[in-house]
Amino acid sequence: MGTVHAKSLDPLPMHGRDLGVHPDDMVELPEPEQESKQEILENKAVVVQHVNVQGLGRTKEDLLGYEISEVFHAKNLIDVMKKSHIARQKLLRLGIFKEVEVLIDTSEGSDALPNGLDVTFEVTEVKRLTGSYNTMVGNNEGSMVLGLKLPNVFGRAEKLTFQFSYGTKETSYGLSFFKPQPGNFERNLILNLYKVTGQFPWSSLKETDRGASAEFNFPLGMTNHTLKWEGVWRELGCLARSASFAVREESGHSLKSALSHTVSIDSRNSAIFPSRGALLRINQELAGYTGGDASFLKEDFELQLNKRLFWDSVLSASLWGGMLCPIGGQPSCIADRFYLGGPTSVRGFGMYSIGPQSEGDYLGGEAYWAGGLHLYTPLPFRPGKGGFGDLFRTHFFLNAGNLCNLNYGEGPRAHLQKMAECLRWSYGAGIVLRLGNIARLELNYCVPMGVQSGDRICDGVQFGAGIRFL
Repeated sequence: MGTVHAKSLDPLPMHGRDLGVHPDDMVELPEPEQESKQEILENKAVVVQHVNVQGLGRTKEDLLGYEISEVFHAKNLIDVMKKSHIARQKLLRLGIFKEVEVLIDTSEGSDALPNGLDVTFEVTEVKRLTGSYNTMVGNNEGSMVLGLKLPNVFGRAEKLTFQFSYGTKETSYGLSFFKPQPGNFERNLILNLYKVTGQFPWSSLKETDRGASAEFNFPLGMTNHTLKWEGVWRELGCLARSASFAVREESGHSLKSALSHTVSIDSRNSAIFPSRGALLRINQELAGYTGGDASFLKEDFELQLNKRLFWDSVLSASLWGGMLCPIGGQPSCIADRFYLGGPTSVRGFGMYSIGPQSEGDYLGGEAYWAGGLHLYTPLPFRPGKGGFGDLFRTHFFLNAGNLCNLNYGEGPRAHLQKMAECLRWSYGAGIVLRLGNIARLELNYCVPMGVQSGDRICDGVQFGAGIRFL
């Protein structure tokens, strides 16, 4: 009785020594049972009679039914193998199994059909408690991350995670609970409790946030959506004695309760080095209607287009923008405003050093836009092609943007005029290194232009590290 491992999608041989049958001799075979098994393998019409899962411990069987049910709908052997492979990928995606093996065999027993098949998934569950240690790259900062995870807490792919992060500018710890919908892993609920302490030297500001959040993620057609509520107690203070009076005025405690919605469409083939596809992300945040003393409406978007050209070169265009409108006559908080400038946005300028400032401290703005045009090419002479060299790209760029405060008593034309004034832009070239599929490093030679009074520039070599670049 033959047993087939369905990890590979290579078609099974229809004849040959593995089955002990040659096509020219099939008519002369005296054993009808052997012929019957051969027909099962060759016949396009098969029936999956039983699907078994072996190795379950704390996992509930009803959860797995959603992931493997499509196997019953297979109509031929190749279809069985493909659907079993897809089911295996779905089981691994749940994050509750260390290994998943698939066995396909002919059916046995009194109810066995001549063309019946049994599919068995042999699973190995992950440990009840796992730990992790890694480093994480943020927007021009690095951190060490320690984590403890309790996967599959209640047997239906839930996950409880504790994480501690210590970084160059930020220290945080938090507790999160993840709960997916059975049969629809992309639709899930996440609850968070956290404390974050950050330093923002460009504003001479330090901030401590203690908060809770709940978010619901779900796909809708081609789009992905996130609905989120966040309540956070913020404590702002001065990072240095030399902090400006404008920053000192912002010091103290505040409470923010906000509802937000994010929708995104992402057809890129890679988040770090895309060669084709587009990204559109739109975020809206409304604070003050569910409590707290911060009241505003905040909108921002991100657009990216990528096109492959000749010689493996890629042309990429990006556009960011946003606007914050205070509600109830209250001024906006320095912690809620937008910031612009640095190696991850408008290159050639210091980190977040564009826009309104007071005594050398940058205060952020209530409206901004930034655009970039990039050309990525392989390294000259293609050293390390097909290996380590493919992690690098040559980078030519042109960036522009502006950050300011608007008078909302004026009309849209005045707003557009204000956004077009005092335009900062830069151009340059450099080298880009991909770090896995999560981050990248840039080393660029930058030439800043359109510099305004108070802007801090980086004329020459500039290094950047992060996960989100203009």
